[in-house]
Amino acid sequence: MAKAKQTDTDDSRKTTRPVLIASRRTVAEYTTCLHRLLVGLADESITTALIAPPDCGLEGIAPIPSDVLTHPPIDLPFMEQVGIERLAERLEKFRPTVLHSLCENRAALTARLAERLDVPYVLTVNTLITRHVGLSVSPTHCAAVIVPSQTILSSAVRSHFRFADRIRQIHLGTFAGSEPVCFADPARLTNILVAHPLDRVSHFETLFQATRQLIGDGHEFMLTIMGRGRAEHRLRRLLAEYRLSDVVVLVPPLDPWRAVLAAGDIFVQPRPNAAFSALLLEAMGLGAAVVACAGGVDDLIVPNQTTLVFDPHSAESLREHLARLLGDREFSRRLAAMAQSYVRDRYSVGGMVAATLEVYGEAQRRCAQAVG
Repeated sequence: MAKAKQTDTDDSRKTTRPVLIASRRTVAEYTTCLHRLLVGLADESITTALIAPPDCGLEGIAPIPSDVLTHPPIDLPFMEQVGIERLAERLEKFRPTVLHSLCENRAALTARLAERLDVPYVLTVNTLITRHVGLSVSPTHCAAVIVPSQTILSSAVRSHFRFADRIRQIHLGTFAGSEPVCFADPARLTNILVAHPLDRVSHFETLFQATRQLIGDGHEFMLTIMGRGRAEHRLRRLLAEYRLSDVVVLVPPLDPWRAVLAAGDIFVQPRPNAAFSALLLEAMGLGAAVVACAGGVDDLIVPNQTTLVFDPHSAESLREHLARLLGDREFSRRLAAMAQSYVRDRYSVGGMVAATLEVYGEAQRRCAQAVG
């Protein structure tokens, strides 16, 4: 029986022709994950097509599939449903066996294309499903829902219990380093790195207050905040009021951001995250010492094993943890090494690619059984 199952799996892989459907958010926030999935599919000699919005930064991803389709023609919300018939006709020439929406933002488009082409589709959900964040799932064509964490899985099961048997948890994959980057160069000025949207001043007030206290205590470091958003000008004014403009630097998201993370000693997640953070995963894999707050999608946050956990409303709580990391470099490197080990054991690239291929195979077999 085991041999027959293996043969079925091999046969399904040989005939798999997936179409990956990416949003602008997918390309921006999950660049490395998309890159690694494409590499894994190429290594398995699987012909892949990719649908993405125009001018979304695909040039930073390799290998880019030979079949890259742009949709929508103009990247505006109301244009999503424009030109679907033409897109479907182009996909028919590719002869896809499964469609894969890489983010819930493109669920509706993927469902419509799947129904038009009469092929199964797989939907990846990276965000907690709440009453404010709905999810459209086709009962006839959605073969599986992929989630990267247990917290997202639980929210998806609660909100879509009819499809609980189709939900699969697949960890995103990364390459964990052999040594922590944290304080790897004793002569370098300490770099604390934050990657967070600059949309709300309130998300940074605790961080700025803790930073001012640390400077007053005599600690020397640079704080780099990577992000963009509508509150950037107000944040710059607040930095000036706190007299932190010489210590805190605001920069836009930089590409490749893995190289930016590699230059950091300490990584701070200032607020709970409603989506799985690929940046937090990469920071741990590289071996930065992490300070984060629990809540939201916090599967990676294991107190005193992968991170130090602080109260996001308490500047003193954050100051205390950062002071410990800044003052005890051996402890910081031990914490970073434990996080690296945790990520290495659970978030492998090979595991991500193999599990994704298995889901594609399940989708194709489900479709074949339905036809039979």
